[in-house]
Amino acid sequence: MNELALKYGCNPNQKPSRIFMADGSELPVTVLSGRPGYINFLDALNGWQLVRELHAATGLPAATSFKHVSPAGAAVGLPLDDTLRKIYFVDDITEPLTPIASAYARARGADRMSSYGDFIALSDTCDKATALLIKREVSDGVIAPDYTPEALEILKEKRKGTYNVLRIDPAYRPEPLERKQVFGVTFEQGRNEIDLTNDAELFANIPTVAKDFPEEARRDLKIALITLKYTQSNSVCYVKDGQAIGIGAGQQSRIHCTRLAGNKADIWWLRQHPKVMALPWVEKIRRADRDNTIDIYISEDHDDVLAGDNWRAFFTERPEVLTMEEKKAWIAQNTGVCLGSDAFFPFGDNIERAHKSGVAYVAQAGGSVRDDHVIATCDKYGIAMTFTGIRLFHH
Repeated sequence: MNELALKYGCNPNQKPSRIFMADGSELPVTVLSGRPGYINFLDALNGWQLVRELHAATGLPAATSFKHVSPAGAAVGLPLDDTLRKIYFVDDITEPLTPIASAYARARGADRMSSYGDFIALSDTCDKATALLIKREVSDGVIAPDYTPEALEILKEKRKGTYNVLRIDPAYRPEPLERKQVFGVTFEQGRNEIDLTNDAELFANIPTVAKDFPEEARRDLKIALITLKYTQSNSVCYVKDGQAIGIGAGQQSRIHCTRLAGNKADIWWLRQHPKVMALPWVEKIRRADRDNTIDIYISEDHDDVLAGDNWRAFFTERPEVLTMEEKKAWIAQNTGVCLGSDAFFPFGDNIERAHKSGVAYVAQAGGSVRDDHVIATCDKYGIAMTFTGIRLFHH
């Protein structure tokens, strides 16, 4: 098949809509279940590129959770400890978590609010363990190079058989030139095939006093940069232990990206606070209600949940408030975080904000007229920073 008709484009009034191969060749993607739409395919194809590159860079299975053409989470398949299993709500799964299942649990769990209704991309064959995790989440679909028979059966039953399941040909490589139209004008450019796996190039220019990048930091900075390659610009990405923990996408100001992503990283860390992990949930609370409630409980607007009898809809007893002082003290314990930026940091204020969320390692393009200020701010906090010389804008 070299063409697939879609229900509509970005919006219901945008008809007709289709995807097709301009050269008449076969589409590299097959629909195994469901009826994916225009935005589904945008998320799927961007997500597939991201996880394919993460796997190539790390040698580990990778997963991403996409929403509106930017990743909400991305991760590689490192094992989950008991704390992560609990905050990602997979501690009740009896099926052993395979590496690809662990990658998906991390990618989905990092920012559960943003991942609601996501499109999933997997670098490796989707197995039964991963399908069982996907089955229980609100999601639009998944793309992977293949599915085990058990996994495919599970996914085809999701949403009464309408769940979108796509298989991508892993051998497919697009043409070196890519095109798109805006207002009837055709744009053409070379595909962004930049290699983000070469340590010798990525860490060749380290202008800070701190110059040591442990192996884990180098891995996590590659994860950040590859994630940013497929995130709407401006964008920054905080990564820890093989997974994105905060992604700031599509902001006009870089400091707003850094703040947005930093706030998400803080929420990810605060979800591991003993008070949050011990919240006394009522039985059979919906997953979305629980996620929303945790987000509000952690925020400054927690009175919306805890005031009066509101808490009775969510908890068996009124939980203690997580005070501002407790939150600050807990966030201060998060260390060793990596931060990537899709272009240079123009001022040191980005580093000041990143430091508050435990950032110890930075990878950015460099080349700002205020590089000296950014370097000095890193030196103030003992942060190691590399100038990659690579801009990763994505639109």
